[in-house]
Amino acid sequence: MSADRTPPPETAATTGVLNPSGSPAGDAAGGARPSRRLRGVDAARGFALFGMVAVHTLPLYVEETGDPTLTWTLFAGHSSALFATLAGVSLAFTTGGRTPHTGRRRTASRWAQVGRAAIIALVGFLLGFLELPWHNILVYYGVFFLLAIPFLGLRIRSLLLSAALFALIAPFLMQWSLDRLPAHVYSNPSLLDLVQDPGGVAAHLLLTGSYPALPWMTFVCAGIALGRMNLADRRVQAALTAVGAVLAALSWGVSALALRLGGYEAIAAATPSMSAEQIDEIIVFGADPELPTTTLWWLLVSAAHSNTPFSLLLSLGIAMVTLGVFLLLPGALGRVLTPLTAMGAMTFTLYVSHLLVMWLELFYDAPAAWFWGQILVFAVVAVLWQRYLGQGPLEKVVTRSTRAISRRVLARGGDGTPRPAPWTAPRQPDRR
Repeated sequence: MSADRTPPPETAATTGVLNPSGSPAGDAAGGARPSRRLRGVDAARGFALFGMVAVHTLPLYVEETGDPTLTWTLFAGHSSALFATLAGVSLAFTTGGRTPHTGRRRTASRWAQVGRAAIIALVGFLLGFLELPWHNILVYYGVFFLLAIPFLGLRIRSLLLSAALFALIAPFLMQWSLDRLPAHVYSNPSLLDLVQDPGGVAAHLLLTGSYPALPWMTFVCAGIALGRMNLADRRVQAALTAVGAVLAALSWGVSALALRLGGYEAIAAATPSMSAEQIDEIIVFGADPELPTTTLWWLLVSAAHSNTPFSLLLSLGIAMVTLGVFLLLPGALGRVLTPLTAMGAMTFTLYVSHLLVMWLELFYDAPAAWFWGQILVFAVVAVLWQRYLGQGPLEKVVTRSTRAISRRVLARGGDGTPRPAPWTAPRQPDRR
């Protein structure tokens, strides 16, 4: 897979979680900052980070048999999809929760998202100067935020419809583009690549890269829809878990059945240059780095990072189940989950730290030790940092920047001119 404080008491409000960068998401447009949030969202985000570190560090297949490991089966593609879905959830929280911002507050929210996208993408582009052994999701993350802006004012039904359309249409556009656009030119694009080849980088980020933004808007739109729901309601949490399980099972089952009932033969007939073993490897392990374009039958594959309709909906279903389960966990487990929720509160900082650890490429000889070592260090640092210093360093940069943008927008009228001072009635003379 390439590559998603001691928590206050659980709240019934849907605006009390962290945004994707880890900054307080009470109101990106300058509203009141919430005092509490849903722990389950932070815990799910911490779990996504756990999965991404696992996939990046632990073996992905059994050397003796070539079969995928449990790590690959559980986390490959699904952890990053969970991150993207939670990004949508947090975008909903930062823009009004169950009641989307309107008027000037919506404008301020949108400009705040532009600022957040720019900062996260900038960090990703700077990391592009390093020779990372894995793909970096941060640049794509910035694109997700920009593309999400027009969807922030939509109702839940429209958001779910948008997610479905992205899942069904974007994979066909992706496959069409692979023969017409530069395919996977950049492993991790840098700022220099953006300056020298803006068109190629844009194509990479939107359609041909590891986390192509157009197909992955499936997760973001669905996440925004989830964030507009009352996630503190136990019935909503249970329904989220059940619907996610059904969606994941149907996506995997229909894909497997379609391949068995003629899809596999159609792929083999249209791709004579590939052996059965090579086709099987793509079906099990996914695209490397993109699916072949010999036939649209390849879009039946549901493997990790295939970015097909079945792959997207399978990962979305698993993301919904994961979020639902963490939301349903009883409050008594709060202390047990404290390390996970603390990690989920500063995933921006910890993910960058993880990429820097991977850059050293010292984990190959002892992957298990490096994996658990990172998780232990991240958990301890996150708990202590939250308790004594508050937000993570990168999270604080995002928070202060977006708040400054929001205040500036709110301080101006709709035409960009400074807002006049509020009118007050003239003081009446004292008639006593």
